[in-house]
Amino acid sequence: MTLAAAQHGFLSPTGVEIAFLLVGLATFGAALVTVTTRQLVHAALWLVVTLGGLAVEYLLLTAEFIAWVQVLIYVGSVVVLLLFGLMLTKAPIGRSPDADSGNRWAALAVAVASAAALVWVVVDAFRTTWIDLDGAAAGTTKVTGESLFQNWVLPFEALSVLLLAALVGAIVLSRKAKADAAARVREARGEQAAEEGAR
Repeated sequence: MTLAAAQHGFLSPTGVEIAFLLVGLATFGAALVTVTTRQLVHAALWLVVTLGGLAVEYLLLTAEFIAWVQVLIYVGSVVVLLLFGLMLTKAPIGRSPDADSGNRWAALAVAVASAAALVWVVVDAFRTTWIDLDGAAAGTTKVTGESLFQNWVLPFEALSVLLLAALVGAIVLSRKAKADAAARVREARGEQAAEEGAR
C-alpha cells in the first residue's frame, strides 16, 4: 500500500469523488424539478438533464459503455418519445392545472418507502459481493453484453414493447381528438345550415 493510498480516506476525498457528489446533487435537483413542475414540456426537458447527469456519473465510475448507452437510449430515444407523445396529444405548452392531483404527501410517502426498500434490497444483495480486480472491468462492453443478454433479455424486450405501446397510444389519442373536433365542426355547420334554411 502506497503512502497516498494510506492517507486517502473519507475526510480527504479525491477530485473524482467531489465531482461525483456535485453531479449527483445536480441530478437529484433536476429530478425533483421534473416531478414537481406543472409544465409537461419543462418536465420532459428536465428529465433530459436528469438522465444526462446519470450518464456523467457512469463516466466518473469508468463505465463508458453504460454512459453512452444511457445517452443514446434514454436521452436520445425515451425523451424524444415522450416529446413526440406530448406533441401528438396536443399537451398544453404553459402550466397544466390538472398536472397536480393534490396527493403530494401520499406520493412523497410512497417515494420515500420505495427508495428505502430499494436501498435495502441493493445493500442486502451485494453485501457479500467481491469485485474481481484482476478480471475485466465491470463497465466494459464484453461484461455488460454478457450480463444483458444472459440475465436481462426479457425485461429489455418488455421495455421496448412498453415504449412502442406508449407511442401507439399517443397516436390513437391524437386521431380520436382530431375525429371529435371534425365531428363538432360538422355538427356546427349542420346547425347553421338548418337555421339558414328555417329563415
